[in-house]
Amino acid sequence: MIIDDVHRGIQKNKNRKRVGRGPGSGHGKTAGRGHKGFYSRRGASRRVGFSGGQMPLARIIAKRGFNNNQFADKVLAINVSVLDVKFQNGDTVNPTTLAERGLAKGKFDFIKILGDGELSKKLTVQVHRFSKSAEKKIQKAGGTAETLS
Repeated sequence: MIIDDVHRGIQKNKNRKRVGRGPGSGHGKTAGRGHKGFYSRRGASRRVGFSGGQMPLARIIAKRGFNNNQFADKVLAINVSVLDVKFQNGDTVNPTTLAERGLAKGKFDFIKILGDGELSKKLTVQVHRFSKSAEKKIQKAGGTAETLS
């Protein structure tokens, strides 16, 4: 094998297809569009959801009800067991420290601490909401649960 053969014919950027440039190009005359028909015309493109001659799916399926989820608050839920793993004794837990530890990713309106698992470390937790069990577990471990507005 000749080392020069390895990259022969490989190009970084492929040249665009120049259609309608005469019979010698291989894409002349009809420019790859075929003869007659809808797709041979200028501006021919199907709209989204077009199903040929049959009734479109969007018109077949019944449209009922309304869902208010898009306006609901996005709540980030974190269990006390996760805090026990990610934080050291005496640390302060707030939205910025949660983001630093990779627990608060994405967009949300509130952070809520839930009471699943055990907490053995004394933490100062400053978030928007607490479940009753989470608040009890934080206080039982010797920490404080402070609510942010």
